[in-house]
Amino acid sequence: MKHLRTFCMVGALSFAASIFAQTPAATPAPPKAPPTIASIVEQQVGILEREFVGAAEAMPEDKYNFAPGSLNIQGSEFKGVRTFADQVKHVAATNYLLWGAITGDKSPIEIKDDNGPASLKTKAEIVKYLKDSFALGHKATKSLTAENAVAMVPSPFGPGQQVSKLFCATFSVAHGFDHYGQTVEYLRMNGIVPPASRGGN
Repeated sequence: MKHLRTFCMVGALSFAASIFAQTPAATPAPPKAPPTIASIVEQQVGILEREFVGAAEAMPEDKYNFAPGSLNIQGSEFKGVRTFADQVKHVAATNYLLWGAITGDKSPIEIKDDNGPASLKTKAEIVKYLKDSFALGHKATKSLTAENAVAMVPSPFGPGQQVSKLFCATFSVAHGFDHYGQTVEYLRMNGIVPPASRGGN
């Protein structure tokens, strides 16, 4: 009886080993491409795009002309600050200036002052302009290489000055996040949680 149990166990182990041997080995995942200047900067553009566009879409259209000065908060210094619409247009217009310096593209709408195109009035028009500016951002960052990232281009901020393509690509992200922080405050003053802050994020 003891020999029979041993024989059965050896048989079962042999059967399992033969099955295992016939199972094809899992194919290893292809190695990830190493990061590049373009992929790193484009990732940052994508993060800003997700958060800023999300904020722009979250604000109701009837609040696009909201500015904190209308709250008359005692001791505050909100006089003359931009409306929510102006914040969004300003960021989009600056995106065009900076990323356009890399690609040679210009804003499709004339920009006469620091608040972006005055002709854009509705939420839909403003959000489209913002999204289009980020499309240019992806085009600009995808064009960066280790060789051309430090190439100098005319500065969008003043005649006779030059800046690197990498500066234009990354400063637009820094500038956008500066104003994203302001739009977050505008949303919260109107009882709206920014999409990027929902769900425990």
